[in-house]
Amino acid sequence: MAATAAAAAVRPSLPITPPRRERSAACCSLAPATSAPSTRLPPSSVTISVPLQRWRCTAVTHPRSRRLHGPRCSQAEVASSTVDDDEACELVRGTDVVIGQGDDESVRAYLLEAVKNNNGTCVLFLSDVFGFEDSATRDFAYRIACHGYNVLVPDLFRGNPWKKSLPMDGFQAWLAEQAPERVAGDIDTCRKWLVDDFLAAAPSKKLGVVGFCYGGGRLVETLARDADAACFSAGVCFYGSRMDASLGAQIAAPVLFVCGDGDPLCPVETVRELERSARGAKAAVYAGRGHGFAHRPESLEDDGDAEEAFAMMKSWLHDHLL
Repeated sequence: MAATAAAAAVRPSLPITPPRRERSAACCSLAPATSAPSTRLPPSSVTISVPLQRWRCTAVTHPRSRRLHGPRCSQAEVASSTVDDDEACELVRGTDVVIGQGDDESVRAYLLEAVKNNNGTCVLFLSDVFGFEDSATRDFAYRIACHGYNVLVPDLFRGNPWKKSLPMDGFQAWLAEQAPERVAGDIDTCRKWLVDDFLAAAPSKKLGVVGFCYGGGRLVETLARDADAACFSAGVCFYGSRMDASLGAQIAAPVLFVCGDGDPLCPVETVRELERSARGAKAAVYAGRGHGFAHRPESLEDDGDAEEAFAMMKSWLHDHLL
């Protein structure tokens, strides 16, 4: 079991400066492999809306493709005689769920459960503006689940995420439709279900939270609200947008802040202020990286930094949740 006292011995913030080259487009997505019925009965507050899916995850490396770096979930198991049994992560079971009761109070979400290597902990995953069904979001959530975590990805936008096809001059109007009180209430509904129902039968009662971009800003607010209840044991914030640095002193859980110094949506000054004021916080600032590099890499250099950031997140969750 990793010592929880590690939060008190946080190293200074870490500037990371690997060599850079020109950018090129890259993206990734996943699809379920085969369907299998689940023997796990859902809590009474959750409605299962589709059959459970299973993914086989394998560890593969390739010098030029992010999709094959580290544990990945793919449409079919990758056949390779060079992959050892201990390199292959276990099956991940995923399903759409509805948490809460009533149209106004219920929250759609996607739940991924590690099957054989389940470590009994949970991670609440707060997405960027493209929502919980976006392929890059699900890709990253699957990777976390491959390492033994149960991951819940809620629909923060009630079926109305921002779409890449929309003109940017409409973004502020769309954002204004996402009432902060409603979003906070949905996050708290999911947190309460994870703590009261899902983790009730788990050997570990620990809960972490990971947030990207829009979700990173909501992560800061969520942990500030959680200070007294102390439901969350760790957080990882990737380039949070619209973060309120004044909330840092209210955050009790140790938080890893990951960002690039070329990101106008996540000013380094805000990250540094949160690092100073939030107890047990640490910042990893990547030189030359912009917004979204960890889950939407646009170059081979982004790709390398994305893999490193994922490994850093994995270590942080392990140290504080296991």
